[in-house]
Amino acid sequence: MIWRCRWGFLPSTPATAIFTSFRLISVRLFSAPEVSSTDKSQAFSGEKKTLIINPQIVHSTLLNCPSNLIALSFFLWCAKQPNYFHDAQAFDCMVNVVSQLTKKYLTVRRIVGELENIGCVIKPQTFLLLLRIYWRSALYGMVFETFHEMAAFGFTPNTFARNVVMDVLYRIGHVDKAIKVLNDTHFPNFLTFNIALCNLCKLSDLSNISYVSRRMIQLGYYPNVKTFEMILNCFCKMGRLAEAYQVLGLMITLGASVSMNVWSILIDGFCRLHQPGLAYALFKKMLRTGCSPNLVIYTSLIKGFLDSRMVNSASSILNRMECDGYVPDLVLCNVLIDCLSKVGRYDDAFGIFLSLSDRNLVPDSYTFCSLLSNICLSRRFSLLPNIASGLAIEGDLRVCNSLLNYFCKAGYPLHAVQLYDYMLARGLTPDKYSFVGLLSGLCGAGRFDEAVNVYQALIRYYPGLDAHVHTVIVDRLIRVGKYHRAFRLFRRALEEKYPLDVVSYNFAIYGLFKSGSIYEAYTLYSQMKEVGVFPNAHTYNLVISGFCKGRDLKMVKQLMQEISKTEVELDRHTINSVIKLLFRSYPYPSALNQLIEMCKSGLIPDEVMYAQFSKGIASGINIGHAQHSLMRDQLLVDPSSSDDIPDVAASVG
Repeated sequence: MIWRCRWGFLPSTPATAIFTSFRLISVRLFSAPEVSSTDKSQAFSGEKKTLIINPQIVHSTLLNCPSNLIALSFFLWCAKQPNYFHDAQAFDCMVNVVSQLTKKYLTVRRIVGELENIGCVIKPQTFLLLLRIYWRSALYGMVFETFHEMAAFGFTPNTFARNVVMDVLYRIGHVDKAIKVLNDTHFPNFLTFNIALCNLCKLSDLSNISYVSRRMIQLGYYPNVKTFEMILNCFCKMGRLAEAYQVLGLMITLGASVSMNVWSILIDGFCRLHQPGLAYALFKKMLRTGCSPNLVIYTSLIKGFLDSRMVNSASSILNRMECDGYVPDLVLCNVLIDCLSKVGRYDDAFGIFLSLSDRNLVPDSYTFCSLLSNICLSRRFSLLPNIASGLAIEGDLRVCNSLLNYFCKAGYPLHAVQLYDYMLARGLTPDKYSFVGLLSGLCGAGRFDEAVNVYQALIRYYPGLDAHVHTVIVDRLIRVGKYHRAFRLFRRALEEKYPLDVVSYNFAIYGLFKSGSIYEAYTLYSQMKEVGVFPNAHTYNLVISGFCKGRDLKMVKQLMQEISKTEVELDRHTINSVIKLLFRSYPYPSALNQLIEMCKSGLIPDEVMYAQFSKGIASGINIGHAQHSLMRDQLLVDPSSSDDIPDVAASVG
């Protein structure tokens, strides 16, 4: 070996003296076993001996090297030996070594220079190994520096080096630059495309996933099953099931095996989009291919049907699962407790909880949080002490947030504030749900000034706060009639461009209507559409009911025309308010004609119209004008009541 032959010619410096000793030690460690006297003639014949090295010896030597620089040089020397490749343990050891060398010498050039000073021959492999170590240690700035120094030494970075740089660019969010590196790579390999696809799936960058996939196939490379599953999962989570089906078709065309995991991803994707019927059709197709479902697929189907409030269908799936010999695990039981609670089957949910001990299942934090949700939804707050007394649940962030919500809804706001302080004392890092619980607790305790101060501190130190945090303080102030203070905070949120969603606007619009600022409410309604926040059914019902209360029939008709272009259906309460306003604003025959025209144009559903006629309008037509006022009295209730405005707080949860 070259470096073993040259050591005697190095200048006699302390560093080379150590390095010389190190080499002699290394030769002894890796020399062949002692030969017998009969083989001595062969030993002196000049026949080349092969050094025996293995990962255990290499790792032990690295740990006992007298300096980090010597450890690095030894690591590089081992990598040059024929048919020897460092394992993960050796690279993990070098992460600490190279990190300390970087702190000492600051730059890659100086580290390489020190290696040259102790006799190391710098080759492209030197930079590739440094690149890999920096990559493994997440020192991404040093990855780029090593890549540039490699070119500065006259070496052309190969595909591996470009793959590493591309991966780092994805990790730090420079997607466009990573794509450029891919496009500029002259000889991309399978790993080039696989690294790109893995990172793009993590970033949910669907357009670039499609681009990279096409280019990969054009160059004759194909994703493996794991990569296909990752792409499918990404498309399904983003609701792009058409693209997911195309990926499935490509898998079948290429002869890739459609694994149980693939079926599970697709079925779960349809369930997430609230299309359990299509998910079940896919389930039956899976059965026809001879693939048997597992517990994960059954859990997705059951959750999908329950989320769509199709309890009987979910029960049928559960029965089929048990007939197939599967026993519900804790995950499925937690899903049942949570979903049954949300559809109002509170006792059934509690029954699942009580059956856990019979199933030899131990409740976890998810079980406890689902039970708390059940208690809050059913408003049976007194059940908590009896349930909690027998549970040994670790008080993690999820549990504490659920308890914050419970205390606020159960009428113990001060307990919520005390719990928040306890969370901080335990070292838990609060999140948006914690902040909502704290603000709700302070407002519930009547400490509005403190709540506003806390909110202002939060937006100062946490600029990316979720819309829910901004909404809760506005809602709580509106509930107690502090309209001006609520609107001032909301306007600031608009000016500062804080993230606000449709629920945030709904509460603000509701407050404006309650305070009598009807046309300001309409201005805010128009503004929300301009900034890209689309009204939902609650918004339309709220605005129309507000103008019905204000007896502005012109605005009501304008809004009804706008709604007719959407797929939103007004609730019966709002439609009844519109009908009341019509009969209060016009004589009976004219109001009736307008009502019929609204029905014909689709502004009022036929079934609602039929319900109104069955309550007396049709009878009024048949029995003559004398009964018109009587029928109208049956229909009309004093529209000045605040009940005409839907309770937006109740409607949005």
